[in-house]
Amino acid sequence: MGNKYTKRYTEEFKSDAVALVDSSGKTVTAVARELGISSESLRGWYRRAKADRSEGQPG
Repeated sequence: MGNKYTKRYTEEFKSDAVALVDSSGKTVTAVARELGISSESLRGWYRRAKADRSEGQPG
């Protein structure tokens, strides 16, 4: 029962957007603006990807 205004993005799109933040040296907000997506969405994807990368490493 999602909101009819909610956009769904593929995992590939999300990972590409996160990679663009890492490789471009631009802010999350700047990349989100270029892609035409919410900066809050991209920020969440970025945080999740960052947490996933750190899993299993000594703390």
